[in-house]
Amino acid sequence: MNDITYRVNLPLHVSEMIELYRHCSLGARRPTEEPERMQKMLDNANLVITAWSQDKLVGIARCLTDFTYTTYLADLAVHDDFQKQGIGQQLIKEVQNNTEKHCRIVLLAAPAAVDYYPHIGFTAHSSAWTLLKDE
Repeated sequence: MNDITYRVNLPLHVSEMIELYRHCSLGARRPTEEPERMQKMLDNANLVITAWSQDKLVGIARCLTDFTYTTYLADLAVHDDFQKQGIGQQLIKEVQNNTEKHCRIVLLAAPAAVDYYPHIGFTAHSSAWTLLKDE
C-alpha cells in the first residue's frame, strides 16, 4: 500500500484535478473538456480535501459546506490505480474532521458507486431532487 498524505484546501492546479477525474469513473460525468468550468468548480468549493501519493494527486473530496449543519460532498474521486485502499473512506473522514460534530454529509451517488456508500455507513434518502437550469 502506498503512503498517502491528506491535505486540506491546498492550492490545486485545475490540470491536476482534470487528470484525476479522467482516471476514475467520475470523469465521465464531469466537464473535463471545459477547464474554465472545472476551475470554477474548484474555486467555488469551500472545503477541498486531497489525497497525494508523493506529488501525484490520487483523490479528492470537493465540498460545499456551512461547516456546522450540512456538507454537500459534490465530488469524491479516487484514481483508478489507487482504488480499494481506503482512500475514499479516509477522504470522507477528513471531511468530518474539518466540520463540526453533528454536520451531516449529503451526496448524490454515481451509478457505479451506489453500493459503496451503504458499505461505509451512509443511509439512503428517498427524497433527493435535482433541477438543471434551462431544462
